[in-house]
Amino acid sequence: MRRFSVVVALASAVALHAGAQQAPTGTRAVVEALASERFEGRLAGSNGERMAGDYLASQLAKIGAKPLPGRDGYFLPFDFTAGSRDGGSSVSISLKVSVAPVVAGRVSGFVTTADVQALSFSDNAEVSGPVVFAGYGIVVPDSPDFGYDSYAGLDVKNKIVLVLRYFPEDADQKTRAILARYADLRYKAMAARQHGAVAMLVVAGPHSPNAGETIPMSFDTALAGSGLVAASISGKVAGEIFAATAEKTLDTAQKALDSGNPHVPGFTFPNPTVTVRADVVREKQSGRNVAAYLPATDAPGNNADNTEKPWVVLGAHYDHLGRGANGNSLASKEETGRVHAGADDNASGTAAVLAIGEELSRQPRHRNVMLTLWSGEELGLIGSAAFVAAPPVPVDRIEAYLNFDMVGRMQDNKLTVQALGTSPAWAKIIEQANVSAGFDLQLQQDPYQPTDVASFNLASVPCLTFFTGTHADYHRPTDTADKIDYADLDRVVHFAASITRKLEDLDRAPQFTKVDQSLPSGAGRAGVRVFTGTIPDYSTEVKGLLLSGVMGGGPAEQAGLQKGDVIVEIAGQSITNIYDYTFALELLKIGQPAKVVYLRNGQRKDTTLTPAARK
Repeated sequence: MRRFSVVVALASAVALHAGAQQAPTGTRAVVEALASERFEGRLAGSNGERMAGDYLASQLAKIGAKPLPGRDGYFLPFDFTAGSRDGGSSVSISLKVSVAPVVAGRVSGFVTTADVQALSFSDNAEVSGPVVFAGYGIVVPDSPDFGYDSYAGLDVKNKIVLVLRYFPEDADQKTRAILARYADLRYKAMAARQHGAVAMLVVAGPHSPNAGETIPMSFDTALAGSGLVAASISGKVAGEIFAATAEKTLDTAQKALDSGNPHVPGFTFPNPTVTVRADVVREKQSGRNVAAYLPATDAPGNNADNTEKPWVVLGAHYDHLGRGANGNSLASKEETGRVHAGADDNASGTAAVLAIGEELSRQPRHRNVMLTLWSGEELGLIGSAAFVAAPPVPVDRIEAYLNFDMVGRMQDNKLTVQALGTSPAWAKIIEQANVSAGFDLQLQQDPYQPTDVASFNLASVPCLTFFTGTHADYHRPTDTADKIDYADLDRVVHFAASITRKLEDLDRAPQFTKVDQSLPSGAGRAGVRVFTGTIPDYSTEVKGLLLSGVMGGGPAEQAGLQKGDVIVEIAGQSITNIYDYTFALELLKIGQPAKVVYLRNGQRKDTTLTPAARK
């Protein structure tokens, strides 16, 4: 992203050092407590998160913050989907012979859990049918330079497809690079479903990594089914299926495919009928946001709780990654399984909110100041999204939201302040507050950030988010309390407290401005090519892609899509979840209109979306 610097009249170095010395000393104690082994990395829904929440509630009580109006305590619980496990999936094989084969040592034909494992995105159902071997199950969208379609010449409608895991092992490097992009299991499931299959079985071939092993159930926060039954099977079970034909073995079938030759065909097994039963247990857990407020001190005497006053909200997420088992850890092999301390991410931001609250608690206040500490941020902003979806105070009475995420590792006196575009009031307020703070400010207009500020921007609340930059310890166990720069963290506290006081002194609320997002840099799998301007909702289970919003000025907004719409088809591809949508983007071409089918208030509608280039 582009960065803008503000040049201000800086205070003297002596004044800066004096300000740091006067800063609250509590930030170190809070960071060290949250980042300790005692809280086990604060994974949302875990015992460590609950213990950390109790600790934070005690800290809010110490500074005199009150429970929110109508609440008995400091906790705002929310439910979320935390993971999945196999509830007892099975595969049985029936042959057109008088004697049934022995599978995994059991004449019944039902295999053990070591031989079959449902995939986390599978629908829960039992299906039966003939089996078709579809090679690696890879379909590469039409390209003038390369073509690959594992389903060419195959009829898989209402049948079960058996595909190899990964991609051709012996193909040249260029071919491997192309095929690897389409080898994700969800993409393979989508391709099978699009061709009419009712189930997909996946096996790691004898020449592949993890040969013959089933695939462990993965963590999956979306947890929407893929529209078909999907399971991995062991090499032993696949061998029983291949035993139905004397012509081929799994070994020879894989060898024929591994050169990457796109013309090696799949085939239908003539003999067996397979029954697949997938049982995915999607586990619900509860997380807790922690919230309190400092009432305005100049409210009418007949309104002791000051609920009629407007609100300024300060927030930071306190959850982290636990031991990093859920797929978003960047731990090295040697660090695997260790507690991820999350000192900067985001004990630092949590400590900042508490310290700002402590500073403001000693001063007159013209507005209610809410202190919010979110859980579930690392799983997709789930806690703050739950707050905005069911706010404890009316959202239209929230005049501003300030967010703090990773503010403890300042480099070269640079403080990034994002989301300035949400109100024309911010520029002057920030410039005035920085006269005494003296930061080299990196100002960014964009509110579409991967942190809780995005939830409030979507609710049309003027907002800011503060950030001191990433570092080599990000999402690793090495993000520890001893690496925090507490003097600069306390400077951030004073700076943000000054901004909050200036907000309180305004005669009228800051005006919200919807930001037309500049096309974002960076991308995931499909993002390198196209930009649609959709903002998915990760916290709600629906069949399709639920939109939590659309980016201002983006293709989705121009197509008439809006918050609450559920996309169920794009460019002829059915969409059951965020993954289907991501893969479907591979079919889109920049500047070429694509039909989008969506549900709005239960009614099926369609529109045309024209993707833009992603910069």
